[in-house]
Amino acid sequence: MGKFFALMATIWEVLVRRVDSYLMAAALAIVGIGLITLFSASDQNISRVTSQVMSLGFALLLMWIIANIQPRQLARAALPLYILGVLLLIAVALGGTVVNGSRRWLNFGFARFQPSELMKIALPLMLAWYFQKHETRVRFRDFILAVVLIALPVWLIKREPDLGTALMIGASGFYVLYLAGLSWKIMLGLLVAAAAAAPLVWPHLHDYQQERILTFLDPARDPLGTGYHSTQASIALGSGGVIGKGWLNGTQTHLDFLPERHTDFIFAVFGEEFGLIGSALLLVLYLLLIGRAFVITINASTLFARLTAGAITLMFFSYAFVNMAMVSGLLPIVGVPLPLISFGGTALVSLFIGLGILMSVQANRKLVKT
Repeated sequence: MGKFFALMATIWEVLVRRVDSYLMAAALAIVGIGLITLFSASDQNISRVTSQVMSLGFALLLMWIIANIQPRQLARAALPLYILGVLLLIAVALGGTVVNGSRRWLNFGFARFQPSELMKIALPLMLAWYFQKHETRVRFRDFILAVVLIALPVWLIKREPDLGTALMIGASGFYVLYLAGLSWKIMLGLLVAAAAAAPLVWPHLHDYQQERILTFLDPARDPLGTGYHSTQASIALGSGGVIGKGWLNGTQTHLDFLPERHTDFIFAVFGEEFGLIGSALLLVLYLLLIGRAFVITINASTLFARLTAGAITLMFFSYAFVNMAMVSGLLPIVGVPLPLISFGGTALVSLFIGLGILMSVQANRKLVKT
């Protein structure tokens, strides 16, 4: 019996030795909140929750595998992953599955896969690998090439159309540029140039994307049309009050006023049922996760590890901030899911792969003298 317990202890040590307990605890707490909210948002649909749980199991397995791979091995995979991601995005453009008017998925029969989720990881890895390769002498033309590497997948994703994901992936790429040493003055100049080019970009936006921006500027212009999503989300959040209406008791949710409530607007469901206190708790959990990820970034042992960890950390922050701001009416609706909470197997897997990379960086961190 003693040998059995010793064997089990050894197996457990192997399983958890590279799993960062702080990241894991925060992530699982957020996922737990997501499953509870999803059950309510999907009208107590067990099959949908079960599907998310199965995706979680696969995501945890991939996270553990990635956590046990050293950063230098991840760097070797950066270029092939980027090329694969671009090829899959091209495949989507040529023959992807159309859902709700958007061509974003590849159907493999047994499952659907959204290649843009792969690019969330592949692009930061690719840019971090490139800048580490040129670490001794980073020139301005290296940043120009990096912008091209960012622009290609962003353009492919934008034309699906999926403007929200395109903007978020573009942001993750520019996070790497900034962390690699691109001057903030140049970054500011690029933002000013982008703002100046807005009139040129406007005609190329889809009609519904233009309407979303106009509705954000004037929410009352079409409350039953393009402004419906934002209006109902605001009503749901406000009706939750301080303590919320209670789990499964959200009226905006269960009377079918709130659209896309299991994906992009799941935060409105949570806010209505758990109120300001619940929302504050969720914010604290996100801050703990992001704070821990920042600590891991600071202690990274190589430029590649630091750039990758920093981009993944800021990606988590961006997705959470943009979704909550979008649901709260502080930003236009751009179709960005709430990380680790919104329904979606591919998104959940990509996020846990990101956590696995952070754990790999942490396990191979530089030693600090005490």
